[in-house]
Amino acid sequence: MAIATGPATAAAREAWELLFRLAKAKHGVLATRLAGLDLTTVQAHALRILDPERPLAMSELADALYCHASNVTGIVDRLESRGLVERRPGAGDRRVKTLVLTPEGAEVRAQVVTLLSEPPAAIARLPEPDQLALRDLLRRALADEPTTVRP
Repeated sequence: MAIATGPATAAAREAWELLFRLAKAKHGVLATRLAGLDLTTVQAHALRILDPERPLAMSELADALYCHASNVTGIVDRLESRGLVERRPGAGDRRVKTLVLTPEGAEVRAQVVTLLSEPPAAIARLPEPDQLALRDLLRRALADEPTTVRP
């Protein structure tokens, strides 16, 4: 289903501003909770993207994080130094470095996924019909958007 595009309305701008404020409020709480796991938000997102069942090329991680490959090196260095991920040569091309979660990394990832799945209090306290309506509206808004970041 294609969504018509055109000049942004005042309502669209306000909706975007409200979503931004909601994300900003969640970020502060999330950063504090992730600090308890000794992770930055970017490291947590990297762990979330890594699939415990399959290696992921560092370039794919960079794409999923919307950052340059050189930035991923530093993120992975820190995760590797903690024993959460291992770099391995790619199966088809040894020049490609793939990332694999260690058993400890899989455990920390599970905690991260739980933390990232918790909605902000402002959404959690809405009545369920409002939560469902919000979910459905956001699904419709994102229906035509490409998905590169995996849960």
